[in-house]
Amino acid sequence: MHATPTRLSRQQILGFWAAWTGWVLDGMDSVIYALVLSPAMKELLPNSGMAATPANVAFMGSLLFALFLLGWGLSFVWGPIADRFGRARCLAATILVFSVFTGAAAFSHTVWQLGLFRFLAGIGIGGEWAMAGTYVAESWPEDRRKAGAGYLQTGYYAGFFLAAALNFTVGAAWGWRAMFLCGAAPVLVTLFTLARVREPARWKEHQARSNPLAAIFSAPYLRRTIVNTALVSIAIIGLWAGTVYEPTALISLAAKAGFTALQGTRLASLGTAILSVGTILGCLLLPGLAERLGRKKTLALYFCGMAMAIVLAFGWAFYLPNGLVPFLVILFFLGLAGGNFAMYSLWLPEQYPTQMRATAFAFCTSFGRFLGAGANFAIAGLIQWTGSLGYVISLTAIAFVIGLAVIPFATETKGQPLP
Repeated sequence: MHATPTRLSRQQILGFWAAWTGWVLDGMDSVIYALVLSPAMKELLPNSGMAATPANVAFMGSLLFALFLLGWGLSFVWGPIADRFGRARCLAATILVFSVFTGAAAFSHTVWQLGLFRFLAGIGIGGEWAMAGTYVAESWPEDRRKAGAGYLQTGYYAGFFLAAALNFTVGAAWGWRAMFLCGAAPVLVTLFTLARVREPARWKEHQARSNPLAAIFSAPYLRRTIVNTALVSIAIIGLWAGTVYEPTALISLAAKAGFTALQGTRLASLGTAILSVGTILGCLLLPGLAERLGRKKTLALYFCGMAMAIVLAFGWAFYLPNGLVPFLVILFFLGLAGGNFAMYSLWLPEQYPTQMRATAFAFCTSFGRFLGAGANFAIAGLIQWTGSLGYVISLTAIAFVIGLAVIPFATETKGQPLP
């Protein structure tokens, strides 16, 4: 018989829901840009002295997303702050930053103003994952911590679903500016977190006294920091390209099938919802697989799924004469394999002690955004050069093949308690 799981305290439940809700709104904020990319660029490009051609929309959209990823990359600064001053306070601060600047994006008049606001929002969005993941890992009991990582990660993709629902209703009726205004709502979560959520006891006993950023690059942590950063970077390059361009691809497929612009917007919302449901299921399945197969084998399984789904969606279904339905079906499996991000919420905290845990989590999950930004510049250039969206995005499957070669160098922590 299985032992009865440890009962969660009221504070552990409150803290989890604050972290989860912040992660929901973080996910909503992240995908709002993908959903409103086409209409926002069409309005702002002429104001910026550029024609709103499909090539310019795709190129500037990628450029602005790269700026967003650069902001996300800089969010590693939250890690040392959290190790020194506390997880809950920094969690609230990250939510405040991304919500304020997402709301400000609604008042953009040029693409450069929008790019600046997205850059600043990225600094907050990138920090929220590290703060939420570290908080749940340290505050939940050992026998529930791994499942908690899977539950937490569902929040981000529930945010995708929420963004899709808002786009289906608010976006379709009032336009892209209203969507960004909705992204200011997380300010309320900041107030709740500051008022009700206490710091984990583990952190209070072992808060950082020295420089945690230097510590993650010292023995024996240097190799695992490099490998973890590489793996997260690969996941970012592969999944984000598909996620960002999925609505644009669906709008294109809908137009080819004879649907109106409004119907195309709603089909893009439907596709995002399908992607979200698949990813939530992938997140919930991952902790059990990681306990049975081990962390490395499970991540390899998810990487294989990502590579196959990307190629099938963007390299095959996108070019079919009637590819809309096949594309929507494959999106579910793309989402299922996209649940690989839950692995980092589970695995990264297991590899570092409390004094440097938030710093390591923040660095490994943020630095990859710099590489992701570079990849988006390359994707934008290739799209503009070739005039093709699908084949260019399908090339990102190569990142997961590289990831399969990196996984053997990672540190297996199956069966080990949180240090």
